[in-house]
Amino acid sequence: MTAAVAVDLGKTGCRAVLWNGGNGGTGSTHDVHEVPGAPGLAAGDGVAAARAAVRAAVLPLLPLIEGGHGGRLDAVCVGAAGAATAPEAARALAGLLLEDLPADEVAVTSDAVTAHAGALGGRTGVVLAIGTGSVAIGIGDDGSYARVDGWGPWLGDEGSGAWIGAAGLRAALRAHDGRGPHTALLAAAVECFGDPDRLPSALGRDGNPARTAASFAPEVARAAAAGDGPASAIVRDAAAALGEAVLTAARRIAGGDALPVAVTGGLTGLGEPLTGPLTAALAGSPRPLHLRPPLGDPLDGARLLALDASAPHEPHVARVRRTTTFPTVPTPPVTSPAVIQE
Repeated sequence: MTAAVAVDLGKTGCRAVLWNGGNGGTGSTHDVHEVPGAPGLAAGDGVAAARAAVRAAVLPLLPLIEGGHGGRLDAVCVGAAGAATAPEAARALAGLLLEDLPADEVAVTSDAVTAHAGALGGRTGVVLAIGTGSVAIGIGDDGSYARVDGWGPWLGDEGSGAWIGAAGLRAALRAHDGRGPHTALLAAAVECFGDPDRLPSALGRDGNPARTAASFAPEVARAAAAGDGPASAIVRDAAAALGEAVLTAARRIAGGDALPVAVTGGLTGLGEPLTGPLTAALAGSPRPLHLRPPLGDPLDGARLLALDASAPHEPHVARVRRTTTFPTVPTPPVTSPAVIQE
């Protein structure tokens, strides 16, 4: 029997799931345990915040380990926001989690890499991961690798939830000032955040402005679906930016005639206002792209990478293995966040 934990650590939430598996890929997963996320490994206190979030998500799962492991894990794999731009922080986090958790091995990689592995089942192609941030990852048949965008909310992440939400709030404030056209986004912003004059402080109220801005993206999509002009323009621009990221990644990697492409992440929930123009943008690719539904999510990718160091993603994984005895199994917190069904 194999016991492994997969973790998807984003800026909005941190999800963890325990997998008790046998040989040949059979096994069972438990409910997903979710806690608040962390600002990202590239942030000033990114490693400490990520460590705390992963511990909070994983420790309550340890009593569920089966197969006579005595509360021990074979492997833990964390897909963490910010790991791509802070590889030293990713390795530091892996080492700290090996101290914290009773695991033989801890692997940390970018959440975009785990999204790629999950969406394409560990195979090559391009995956667009869109949530609070946005990044396109391409892995070619010859091992070629392309990462496009994912530069964070102030320098990139074009078309992401934070990008759409911030653009929507700017449009709302332009209407409030009288500088821009009337838009339903102003009323939506008032409903979500209160007095427009206090919007700048409201955006930083929880210490994570990108996450707060991203929470407004669904309002922008709803207004676009209802025919609001400024909102429709924002969502079209987002789709164009996301499509450009995919096309760029596809151009930079090697592959067959039809390159598999999958789109994953919470922002896909915005539906047709975003996915329609994005699909149209990809249809114009000079290289044939095979747009397919994702086979799995980032948690599936983290589980795959936890148990398989031979996947084409391995050069982008920080993996540390225990050389000493296990620590005492930590005691889960007295209270824990809600458990949700995957």
